[in-house]
Amino acid sequence: MSTDGTTWGVGELAAATGLTVRTLHHYDEIGLVRPSRRSSAGHRRYTAGDVRRLHRVLALRGFGFALGEIGALLDEGTDGPDARELLRRQLDQVVDRIARAQDLRRRIEAVLGRFEAAGGASAAVLVRLIEGMTAVEHAYTPEELERMAAQRREMAERLSPEELAAMAERRRAAWDSMTPDQQAEMQRSRPPLPH
Repeated sequence: MSTDGTTWGVGELAAATGLTVRTLHHYDEIGLVRPSRRSSAGHRRYTAGDVRRLHRVLALRGFGFALGEIGALLDEGTDGPDARELLRRQLDQVVDRIARAQDLRRRIEAVLGRFEAAGGASAAVLVRLIEGMTAVEHAYTPEELERMAAQRREMAERLSPEELAAMAERRRAAWDSMTPDQQAEMQRSRPPLPH
């Protein structure tokens, strides 16, 4: 949604975010994310504020919180956790997942090399590969996410402005090294940014 007052219908928001209509209906039914408006025909219409709340719900869900816990967090008389902190935690999670995925890629390449060289891989090698596969799919607990956030804060406090600039440049270089398909997939998987 733009700042001009435009709203989304349920199908439009589902298509734009990659969520299902069923998920949005469920969030509405349990009072987690209710559309603020209705069309003259009674259809759900989501506003920018609704999208901000949806982002917080999805971020907290990604951090391992149950829907009931998320509702309680968001309904404590505030707008919930700070959007910047949620985005920082999401970034921590993505960076960790990328590292795990890169490790898995190296493991798969090594196993593939063994298959090509010897026609197979040992069970021990495959066990390590399976461990790498499950690590990529790891669901983070709130404690793990808080530990990652604390580590990020501690590291950032120790960095000089020059080091922070170099880190930002490395992020840009990593982005630039992705194929257009990888960049598009990353963009699609990102929740909408709060305004």
